[in-house]
Amino acid sequence: MRRLQRIFQDTSFLHLIDRGERLVAKLLAAVLFLVLAVAALKFTGEVIMQLLDPARRWVGEGLIAVLGDLLNLLIAIEVLQNITSYLRRHVVQIELVLLTAITAVARKVIVLPPNAENKPMLVVGLGIAVVCLAAAFWMVRQVNEREVKERQAQARTGPARSFQAAGQSPAAGADGPH
Repeated sequence: MRRLQRIFQDTSFLHLIDRGERLVAKLLAAVLFLVLAVAALKFTGEVIMQLLDPARRWVGEGLIAVLGDLLNLLIAIEVLQNITSYLRRHVVQIELVLLTAITAVARKVIVLPPNAENKPMLVVGLGIAVVCLAAAFWMVRQVNEREVKERQAQARTGPARSFQAAGQSPAAGADGPH
């Protein structure tokens, strides 16, 4: 009973949850990497086979299908970068998530089905999604740049280090004790 109480204490419980999150993220990264590797090999094989087929048309829908598959692979790579970034910094990088979403919407625009012009709400919806994602990305980027500039300014104007804190004496100079 005491052990169970210890597990559910805030620090112990949060540590357990943190380890579980990291384990799940690693598992997802490994599975996604495997899927990406197999998909890239299959995509490469299919493109080579299509290149060898003299009857294959590379204009129009054939090219759009290849671009759609290629963009799917790039989106999967961006998702993998999101996961590995989380594992490195233990933070979800919103800029990277927004870029992945922008790529996904761009893919949808590129591979619009034939007669998409007959679906004005689809086109309007994709346009709104592009504008909203671009605006969100711009806002996040502005906030991040402002924070970086503030940190740089604080580093230049922050309190001076004492010589003793740096392990130097005032007589030793900037290059340390001799």
